[in-house]
Amino acid sequence: MKELVVKNIQNIQAEVNAQNGNTFSVKHVISPDSMHIDFVEVEPDSIAYGYHWHEGGEEAFYIISGEGAVRTTNGEIKVKSGDIITFPAGEKGAHVIKNISQTEKLIYLDFGRNEKIEIVHFPDINKIMAIGPYSNEMYDC
Repeated sequence: MKELVVKNIQNIQAEVNAQNGNTFSVKHVISPDSMHIDFVEVEPDSIAYGYHWHEGGEEAFYIISGEGAVRTTNGEIKVKSGDIITFPAGEKGAHVIKNISQTEKLIYLDFGRNEKIEIVHFPDINKIMAIGPYSNEMYDC
């Protein structure tokens, strides 16, 4: 970060994502070169982003409210308000979070280390995402 920033989450424009019947929104709190912090709201019975892992970037989720189930290579982990879960880079850090409520949103902060060039694997759909200074595309494996 190169400057001090104060933002109110209510004033940040949400990016709404609808993928395969799942709906979630992301408010990018900061997205500098070295890290990101995103405020994520997952609608009832929806997942965010799909099952994936990063070759370089690490992530951590801090659950603000609601209850979720995180699919990992070690099985499913239940999470609730106040929990934090960390994902290492590589296949052992594969994850997807699902809102297990039928009525309440799951709200969490997504912290991550950004890499200059990143490859994200989506094994369930046999795709990869290449992220770099000249690309941000999904490709078939």
